[in-house]
Amino acid sequence: MYDSGKIITGLVIFVALFASPFILNVGGGAPAVPQPSLDTPAIKSMGNPVCVRENMQANHMQVLDLWRDSVVRDSNHTAPGIDGQLYEMSLSNTCMECHSNKAEFCDRCHTYAAVDPFCWDCHIEPPKEG
Repeated sequence: MYDSGKIITGLVIFVALFASPFILNVGGGAPAVPQPSLDTPAIKSMGNPVCVRENMQANHMQVLDLWRDSVVRDSNHTAPGIDGQLYEMSLSNTCMECHSNKAEFCDRCHTYAAVDPFCWDCHIEPPKEG
């Protein structure tokens, strides 16, 4: 076999490059998934805090998109919550009323997931507590 040295060298380099992410990750693992902070005055004042929608942590972007479309396209500004009460479909007024700590509630998870949602392009961040 001609050029066997070059072929073997190329294979060794390929295997090293292919295996490097696995080798470098041994023992390191991924950082822990952050849990949103529920430590706000509004949530503390509730006896048994219940969010407007079920599974909001897993599906909040879908819910917020549906809310936006319903408000903008259909002029429907309220939606029933899981408790049967009607809530205003508003990130700034409804969601941020309870979850007023944007840095600890929104930003922590968005940074971890490396996403940059466009919510705050239009919505105003609530004023700092205290």
